[in-house]
Amino acid sequence: MAEIRRRETNEVTTGAAVAVPQGFVTYAANIGIKDETTDFSIVASTQPCTAEGVFTRSLFAGPSVILCRDHLRQGSPCAVATVSKNANVATGPQGDRDARELAELVARVVGCRPADVLVGSTGVIGRPYPMDRIRAHLGQLAVSGLGGAGPADLATVARAIMTTDTVPKLASARAGQAVVTGIAKGSGMIQPDMATLLAYVFTDAAVAREELAGAFRRVVDVTLNSLSIDTDTSTSDTALVLANGAAGPVPPGELEQALLAVCRSLTLQLAADGEGATKVIQVTVASARDAAQAKRVAKAVVNSPLVKCAVHGADPNWGRVIMAIGKCSDDTDIVPGAVRVSFGGLEVYPRNLDAQALEDLAKLMRSELVEIDIVLATGRATATVWGCDLTADYVRINADYTT
Repeated sequence: MAEIRRRETNEVTTGAAVAVPQGFVTYAANIGIKDETTDFSIVASTQPCTAEGVFTRSLFAGPSVILCRDHLRQGSPCAVATVSKNANVATGPQGDRDARELAELVARVVGCRPADVLVGSTGVIGRPYPMDRIRAHLGQLAVSGLGGAGPADLATVARAIMTTDTVPKLASARAGQAVVTGIAKGSGMIQPDMATLLAYVFTDAAVAREELAGAFRRVVDVTLNSLSIDTDTSTSDTALVLANGAAGPVPPGELEQALLAVCRSLTLQLAADGEGATKVIQVTVASARDAAQAKRVAKAVVNSPLVKCAVHGADPNWGRVIMAIGKCSDDTDIVPGAVRVSFGGLEVYPRNLDAQALEDLAKLMRSELVEIDIVLATGRATATVWGCDLTADYVRINADYTT
């Protein structure tokens, strides 16, 4: 969606032209999980990193998520390995063993401890890794390692981690002398309880673990954690940040702003590439009691199938937004008469819209970015969330996903 991408280039660089932080190398290949598409990748740092991760809260969290949580507690991760087209979820004790073995195999290639390897996995649930293929491929790679791989090619890795995505997602920004670059994948099963599917951010800034963790979690909360495509939370959601310090220290505020710009761009790119999507929906709730209420109401609107369908058809049926707000029945401090609703600056409630106003609203809803603004008049907090329209293609994609 060209309009969305143009807006983001004012803050960050997107696409294959993203800047690359120092001290990282990459590898991507097909190891035979599905067809001939690239389905495996490694991003490794030439030196230990400070790192932080935010993960799914699903009761069926996959072995890759469990392993990452454990390895982040143990030390200084320096590599992220990703298997796409196979989630390795609901595969029992064998799935846990396979995830650990994958980390061990990658550690031999990179030249680090297994505990320094983080693993991401995405794809079909309930199918074990094809470990014979993985062992054969990484066994050969271990002979030469990643030394001949050259500087990081994050654009290729962004494509390698895709499943139903139609385009790779990349963004970069600068913080002092450091570069912050992120990649992400995700097109469906996105209603995160933490982040969204797979999102990796790499930087050559030098930063303490506590400082990085605080900044990353704050950023994820207002970006990746504010995205919803279809209200379904993945079993594999993983957001990671690795900082190797090669560019030296940067002011903490600058680093957090760069993280925010990169993750916000990735969030908008993910929304624009939602399965079957033709439009991005941005809902901002202002004057709420607190941030939790603002996000709760915004999510009720962006997740409503009826709102999504109205946006898809540019149907000026603004009453569906009122309906969605009204579902938040536990928020008894919301008084209907005090609420204000606008689309792209055009107020639709509580005023009466004549025929011309309805046509103006329909025109706004034909845009690639449909902005819905809600004023609750219950306090001073604000939250913005993003999603997309609901189309027949979403049903088709998910009806045929495994076939």
